This record gives sequence, structure tokens and C-alpha cells, in this order.
Amino acid sequence: MTVNTQPATERPDPRAFGLPVVEQADIPAELRTLVGRVHALIDTVANTTETDPAVLAEAAAAVEEVTDRLAAAPRRQIGTMVRRDLPDGESEYGTITNIVAGDTNPAAPPLSLVPAAGGGVYGEVTLDTVYQGPPGLVHGGWIAALLDQAVGTASSLATSPGLTARLEVNYRRPTPLFNPLEITAEVERTERRKVYVNGRIRVNGEVTAEATAIMVRVEVPE
Repeated sequence: MTVNTQPATERPDPRAFGLPVVEQADIPAELRTLVGRVHALIDTVANTTETDPAVLAEAAAAVEEVTDRLAAAPRRQIGTMVRRDLPDGESEYGTITNIVAGDTNPAAPPLSLVPAAGGGVYGEVTLDTVYQGPPGLVHGGWIAALLDQAVGTASSLATSPGLTARLEVNYRRPTPLFNPLEITAEVERTERRKVYVNGRIRVNGEVTAEATAIMVRVEVPE
């Protein structure tokens, strides 16, 4: 049975599930800068050709010192969410440490998705060697992760938040590093709590990977 997509009249507040919420605007600029510096450090360490034991030991000690200083502060509660304002005036929630789109996760690309003019969502991201699989190409697992994030966001904005029940990825051609990746996704139809979503990655206008997914909407507690 095919049913027209009907947006949720009120987006569930994660606090109803006992999850803390941080406003995106309240994340300190200095923390964002630190996240960017750590991401650059990951890429630098992965690709350095430095072999001098003294230099490497000094760098490791410096990182350890900073890590210990930051670890002295309380950690965020697992499942902490961030509320983001979207260009269309709506808002969305996401896990603040999400590995694909987390605002405070240095390992995230990060992928930012916004409502597309014709429906669905759109985002653009360029990946470096942190996300490399075969030489010069994006790892297939990261391609799936990007598409999973896109179809999940499209489903959430069009209906209500849910979880991935099924994700099928068709790798049509290699996806290169250091090229802008255009990522889109849109809801095809809904059947009760199931939401059928399609997504794709394009490079220079060519589709390199596409996905079909079934999302299952989360039941909001009374």
C-alpha cells in the first residue's frame, strides 16, 4: 500500500526520551576550532613521513598532555543531542558526536544536510585521506555511512525520526577523494511506520553510489 508522505505536526523533543539537548548556537567557537584542529591532526599523523623518534615522542607527549587536561572536565552524557536551525525555519536534532555529522566529533567529515528546494535533503562534503579505502578513493564503508545519514535525515524531516531497518547500496563507480561529493536523498513513500527512502552520491554530476532504504519511525512516548 502506498501512502502520501505526511510531515509530522510536531517534531519529537529528545528530552522526552531522557536525552539532553544542546543548542547548536551554544557550542563555543573555540570548541569548533579545536574540533577542526584535531581533524587536521588525524590527517597529518596518518600521512606524516617523520621518523625521528624524538620528534614523534615529543608530539605524542604534547597530545597526551592536552588530552589529560580536557579529560579532567565531565564528559557529555551518552546520547546528547544538538538542535540545529534549518534555512527553511524548521529545526532538526542530531547526536552531537555522530560519526558522520556530529558537531563535536573530529572524526566526522562533517556532513551538513539541509532541505532541498525540490524536496528531500542536500549536502556537499569533500573527503581527505582519513576516509580512504583503495588508493585515492573513498572507503566503501564511509560511502554507506554518508548515504545512511542522508536517507535518515530525509525521512526524519519528511515524517518523524526513525531508525534504519534496511539499507542497500549500489556502488556504481569509484568515489574519489578530494572532490566535492553532492549527496541527496528523498522519501519515496510511507507505509504505516515504514518510510521508503532513496539517496545518491554524485561527483561532477555523475552518480557514484546510490541507496534504497527502509526507515522505521520511532514511537514517541506519551
